[in-house]
This record gives sequence, structure tokens and C-alpha cells, in this order.
Amino acid sequence: MPPSEPTEAFVWIWLPGSLHPVVAGVLEQRGVMFAFEYAQSYLARPDRIALYIPELPLEPGAIFPLVGEVAGCLRDAGPDSWGQRVIENRLVGNGRLPANGLGLLTSLLESASDRIGALDFQASPFDYIVRATGKATLNELSEVATYVEAGEPLPPALDEALLQATLIGGARPKAVLDDNDRQLIAKFSSSSDSYPVVKAEFVAMELARRARLDVASVEITSALGKDVLLVERFDRRTDGTRRAMVSALTILGLDPHTEGWYATYPDLADQIRSRFTEPENSLRELFSRVTFSILVSNTDDHARNHAAFWDGSMLTLTPAYDLTPSRRSGGEATQAMAIGRDGYKLSQLVGCVERASEFLLSKAEARAIIDHQIDVIRANWEDTCDLGRLSRVERESMWERQFINPFALFDY
Repeated sequence: MPPSEPTEAFVWIWLPGSLHPVVAGVLEQRGVMFAFEYAQSYLARPDRIALYIPELPLEPGAIFPLVGEVAGCLRDAGPDSWGQRVIENRLVGNGRLPANGLGLLTSLLESASDRIGALDFQASPFDYIVRATGKATLNELSEVATYVEAGEPLPPALDEALLQATLIGGARPKAVLDDNDRQLIAKFSSSSDSYPVVKAEFVAMELARRARLDVASVEITSALGKDVLLVERFDRRTDGTRRAMVSALTILGLDPHTEGWYATYPDLADQIRSRFTEPENSLRELFSRVTFSILVSNTDDHARNHAAFWDGSMLTLTPAYDLTPSRRSGGEATQAMAIGRDGYKLSQLVGCVERASEFLLSKAEARAIIDHQIDVIRANWEDTCDLGRLSRVERESMWERQFINPFALFDY
């Protein structure tokens, strides 16, 4: 008989500078919503921090979500669509999928412990049990992705690798990989790819780095004959401590199911001005990411693809990630988040210049940023494509389509 969905999960946190987690409280299902309550032991700690403000202030008693079914900072720590597919595969394989399917608490408790940020979820408030050790090889992780995409149950020998594939958000196949003193996110090619997505993302990320954007470090490799993008994690420090994170969706206080499309860059800019460290530099960086995304056809720049570190009182913009060029054949394109308060979303640089004041930039400063990015992309295109292992046909099919599409430059 299939098990029932659990009714609670205990939330553990790595406090700033700590190598070991402590229990922060309990997440409990209350009807269709999930309430969080801080543990008395946590509230009594002198080094306690709020999991995120304004959602979960440090106060006793049950705290219900401000929007949606669960607090955004907790939702951010859970698996997204790919991770949920992996969990379902694993639970079906051992007969443990709940009768009503995969619920929120099951997905939190069945995903591995080394998730993004500084939170984890456990069945006990007293005993912390690590799920997955991160020792699976890249080939094993690639094999897992192949099985899951095909909807086939995995051999028991791959169970550990399967857990490592539950950690990261997004819809594409990916997993966490330990590489000696580095922790990496491995992003795999998909059987449904109609162009070399992994290699295109490498090129975009490397060009962004050369254009002086703050981006996650990447490298390209292969496993079982398929391309793999390795992204160095920025939520882990070299001393083993973890950095708490929240998505821009959470920062904007939006329900992902009903309000995600209402996220805008000006609203995020307002939050940066009032709640972020180094607001002027962060606004310039955000504007640079918008214009660079337009230049490389990254139109999947939704609010969960932006994030900030949380230290208990202030936010700090994380390095950029998921700069993925969308397939283009020419013509009009739009960004996922509006660039102006007027709802302007066209993937055109001239529109960004007209709205530069939202980011505390003059039009001249905005043009200088864009001109530099265009120069870097043009000057470094061939070399970066060589590093990304793009064939001549692949790079020519992307040039002036995904990269520097004429629509982006129209009227600039």
C-alpha cells in the first residue's frame, strides 16, 4: 500500500559562518497552506537569524505565508520540475510514491541535503541525517539523466546518483557534483535539444565574464558522449560554510503559480535600492545583465533566474547564472520580465537606454555599457566558440540569431 503524504518537515539551517546545521523550526501542513513555526531553542540562540524577512520574522507561533501556499524562502530551497521528476522516478522504483502523488513535503524530505542555499529539511528535530554524499561520478549522473528523461526506473546501483539529481531548480537535466575542493552543478544535454543548448550556454556565460559581468564560473566537458556544462557553485565557501539565498520571485513577494508573470526589473530595482548592499553597483550590474541577455537571446530571464544572498538583515546580488540563449530564427522577441514600469518587454537595446534611469544610470552610461558588451562579444566570439567546442556550422547558425540578433540592435 502506498504511503501517505507527511504532514510536517523540520527545517534546519547553516547559520552564517557555521559548518554544522541547527534546527530552526517546523513546516506543517494546515489545510491547503503550510505554516512555519520557529523552535523555541532557535529563538533563544544569540546567533539566530530570520530565515527571510518579511516572510518569516523571528517571532513565536505559527507563521502563514504572505502569498501562495508556502513561504517563498522555503519554496526556493525545494526541487523544481526536474528534481521532482527525479524524485518521482526514485519513489516509483521502490514503491514509496504517496497515493496522491508527489506533494510539497515529500519533495522536500526526499531530495538530497546539499541543496542550493543554507536550508535543509528533515523528518526529525533532533537527528540530522545527510541524504546523498555527493560521491557519484559524472558518468553516473549522466546515466541518471538518460533514464529519467526516458521515464525508465533506475538500477539500484544508481540510487545515490539519483539523489544528487534532485537538488537544483529548473526544468532541464542537472545534478550536483563534488570535484575535490569544488562543488559543481552539472547541466546535461537533453534528448529533446534541437540545438547545442549546453555549449551555447557556456559561450554566453564565458562572454559575460569577459564583458566584466559578475557570473558563475563555467567549463565545458562531456560524459557518455554528451556535452556537459559544469557551473561552479557560489553558495558554498571554500571553508565549507553555506550562504543563504532567496530568489527574486521571493524578494518581490510573488506567488509563482499566479503572479510570476508580474515580476519586473523596476520592481526588483526598487528592492535593490532599499534592501541590498552596494545598491548603486548592484543596479548597474542588473542593467548590464538585462542588456547582455538581450544580446545573447536569453529570454528566460524570469524572477527565479535572479537571486540574492541573505545574511539575516540585508540582501546581496548573487553572480549571474542560467544565461541560456533561446533558439532564434529572426523577428521580434521579448524578455520574461518587463524592463520598464510601462510594461516594456521588447528585447531591444534602445528600449533599455530609454529606461536606464530605473537603474540610476544616465543614457550615456547605459550606452557605454552596451557598446562595451557588443565589442567584447564581437572580439571574443571565435575564441569563445573554440573553447565551447562549437563546430563551424553551430557557430554560424547562432551568430546574428541567438548572438547579436539584428532585432536587438534595431534603432540603437
